[in-house]
Amino acid sequence: MVIITLQRDKCIGCNYCAELDPEHFRMSKKDGKSNLLHSVDKKGFHTVRVPHDFVFEQVEIAANACPVRIIKVSKI
Repeated sequence: MVIITLQRDKCIGCNYCAELDPEHFRMSKKDGKSNLLHSVDKKGFHTVRVPHDFVFEQVEIAANACPVRIIKVSKI
């Protein structure tokens, strides 16, 4: 299982995550910030659990490209 977390409030809208991993990230048309698809928001931390391990590498690429380092990905 892969856990993806996004601190959306700190997003600067650079669009790297949505470009590199459109399966999990989309840019909001309302405020220009990233949305983590199918996530649950708890106090500004948007989290989703993905049962497939093969998504880890793609999400990690998007997380490493984020200039403000607000995307965390872990495998359990």
